[in-house]
Amino acid sequence: MKYVHVGINVTSLEKSIEFYQKVFGVEPVKVKTDYAKFLLESPGLNFTLNVRDAVNGNQVNHFGFQVESAEEIVAQKERIEKEGFFARDELDTTCCYAVQDKFWVTDPDGNEWEFFYTKADSDVHKIESTSCCVASNTVVTTSCC
Repeated sequence: MKYVHVGINVTSLEKSIEFYQKVFGVEPVKVKTDYAKFLLESPGLNFTLNVRDAVNGNQVNHFGFQVESAEEIVAQKERIEKEGFFARDELDTTCCYAVQDKFWVTDPDGNEWEFFYTKADSDVHKIESTSCCVASNTVVTTSCC
């Protein structure tokens, strides 16, 4: 397999292209009136935007990028913030049976993107707060990630 493919529905192609250009750090390889496609070599991702009349919040739990080091988390967060986005930190958090450093950004339609580095395994599935692998305005149920 060369790419993982993710296609999401968006309400504003222009706003979403602007957001994802900044998050991914690359231009889309194809843009039509109701569609845009990004191809990322690392990680191998075929990511498409599909215009719809309405999108009601986060249609998936979240998306994310696992990075290889704590230094890369810092570098990615600095890069994202330089693009003008607020990044919500979760450092030394225990979630999804792992101890992680992570941060989150939200696209124009409410989709959450997690950038995370796994520091160690854990016997704990989630933390007590509402921020384990879900949007900050989502109530945590018994599942996480």
